[in-house]
Amino acid sequence: MTARAKTSVLRTFGACEELSSMQRRTLFERGTSNDAVIRERTRQILGKVRSGGDDALRTMALAYDGVTLSSLEVPRSECDAALEGLDTGLRRVMERSAANIRRVHEAFRPDLQEVETEPGILVGRRPDPLGRVGVYAPGGRASYPSSVLMGAIPARVAGVAQVILCSPPQRESGRPADVVLAAAALAEVDRVFSVGGAGAIGAMAHGTTTIPRVDRIVGPGNAYVAEAKIQVSSMVGIDSPAGPSELLVLADDSSNADVIARELLAQAEHDPLAAGVAVTSTRAHALEIQQEIERLLPLQPRRDISGAALEGRGAVLWSESLDARIEFANMYAPEHLLLLGETTDVVLARLRNAGTVFVGEFASVAFGDYMTGANHVLPTGGLARAYSGLSTLDFVRWTTYQRVTRRAAARMSLDVAAFAEAEGLGGHAMAARAWAVEKVP
Repeated sequence: MTARAKTSVLRTFGACEELSSMQRRTLFERGTSNDAVIRERTRQILGKVRSGGDDALRTMALAYDGVTLSSLEVPRSECDAALEGLDTGLRRVMERSAANIRRVHEAFRPDLQEVETEPGILVGRRPDPLGRVGVYAPGGRASYPSSVLMGAIPARVAGVAQVILCSPPQRESGRPADVVLAAAALAEVDRVFSVGGAGAIGAMAHGTTTIPRVDRIVGPGNAYVAEAKIQVSSMVGIDSPAGPSELLVLADDSSNADVIARELLAQAEHDPLAAGVAVTSTRAHALEIQQEIERLLPLQPRRDISGAALEGRGAVLWSESLDARIEFANMYAPEHLLLLGETTDVVLARLRNAGTVFVGEFASVAFGDYMTGANHVLPTGGLARAYSGLSTLDFVRWTTYQRVTRRAAARMSLDVAAFAEAEGLGGHAMAARAWAVEKVP
């Protein structure tokens, strides 16, 4: 097993079957919640927001963003003006993206369901929209209007009564970037606040004088945002504890090494902590992928970030066994999984743990990030084993109701009474037995 090829920027290069325990930990333990420093700093920030409210948020904006905020809220008129002032070409692109997101999420909107378990017993389940949802859109190294569309449009499709947005202020303007404000107008966000980081999560979870408390918080962010969402999840719903971007490419030696390298580098440019892994069928093909990465890296606009990510959590691996490659993918449980090779449909049917799967070399992850309409707010850190990508399901809660006829009550009464008495609940048994009637069919 070669921990790292001498000339490679990759953290790990070698055969899947020969990974050491340390290398496996590096690949599979990608969450940030085990960082004690981040956990404690986040706890302190949330505590300050809870006790200090708006004043604490202004203090944090000055300390972290270098901005003195006269108002936390951005007037709706500024969002509308940002949309009107948007470059015509970019506006067309964003409108196309928004339309596709809306179309996909309308198609997958949950519906009322009813079932008659026995004659006279009807159980129903009704999706009720949440009252207020908070969307977080990252700032920092870049502005992400796509995250505004991905968070707010499904909420609107689900029928949420009020959608608010928090995004960090820019130092020059004291408010989120114009393109973020334009996206907020396009997605019909009700209120926008110039607040970022863990403080924004705390504000939406607890509520302040200016920022209302929400029922659920959605949207990606840095390690502090992810940790803040985890820490407030006992009092407010969250989508999933998302962290740095991830991509796993599952391929065979018929796949284009250039395509694989481009996709890995594209996701690596998000964050120095991003993870990019390719698993293919032969060592020779793995070497081709490695060489393409090294060739293309110097050409990347954000090559310093991409290089740091690959050095920290980048890997090109191989295994001749298709079963082993599929097992690796299901264990790795990536945010994005790009599936390439000659048996994509067969492999797709066996994949269980991924935020979203891109099938075939034309299905660039970048297309899913912006334009296909599928949501790009996805579980990271291996949590695709339990969480799914953001959808309209995240913006409803289910109300279950039950109807029972008189005859059905009579038929159930004695059996339910016996069940209750077996559990030592005599009051339940008495309540059930009261409906018993002889000779009811």
